[in-house]
Amino acid sequence: MLPEQRKREIVEYVSKQDGCSVDELSRKMGCSKATIRRDLNDLEERELIERSHGGAVPVTTVGGEKAFREKKVQSLESKIAIAERAVEEIHHGTVVFFDSGTTTMEVAKKAPAEDSFIGVTNSPLIALELREQGGEVQLTGGSLRQRTLALVGPTAERFMESSNFDITFIGTNGIDEEGFLTTPNAEEAQMKELMIENTKRTILVSDGGKLGERSFKRFGTLDDVNAFVTDEKLSDKHRKWFEDADVRVVDEATN
Repeated sequence: MLPEQRKREIVEYVSKQDGCSVDELSRKMGCSKATIRRDLNDLEERELIERSHGGAVPVTTVGGEKAFREKKVQSLESKIAIAERAVEEIHHGTVVFFDSGTTTMEVAKKAPAEDSFIGVTNSPLIALELREQGGEVQLTGGSLRQRTLALVGPTAERFMESSNFDITFIGTNGIDEEGFLTTPNAEEAQMKELMIENTKRTILVSDGGKLGERSFKRFGTLDDVNAFVTDEKLSDKHRKWFEDADVRVVDEATN
């Protein structure tokens, strides 16, 4: 296993277990305790975990909101799989909005190169990724949130209110059994509401772990979504949520 892959798995395991020891990580990863300690020191410097006595715990979150750097390395393979399916929705000549987030970042990376579409986003990182591919890119402007690196606030909202998009790829922190889409921050919730209001088609991109979860602020419902692209086959219970809202599901069952 390559060092970076091992470190990603360490972050995921520490988060899932809500903390674990060096001994446990050594057994789980199949490497020495010395290697695990070096990895933990590096991950702590990158603010992806916090060291504890004899092990590590997840980084402290604010209102249940993880930092962009932490989310970036979690479930990376799943996000890539989602992105590979999601980009099939992009067609030549369309105006495509990319919500700020780590899953939508992977969608941007897999998007068609050159000038086949106009990319718009409230994420400076996604804008740079799209620009490297040679296409036309526009940023919303606004205030940069330190934790998620998303542009929000009055300037960003005015941009959204005066714009129209063919497709929006949008992420969420939770999809609850009532069909509400939620996120921890009020300003980001407002931006997501405007994304939905000003697009012809909303494509929700999210891993299956968000199903049944609920965060602080609502920004929409499944009735606002045209398609849901995820990384695993949905259970009958969860599939019914989307069928009732007439949302097309792209999951393992559609491969």
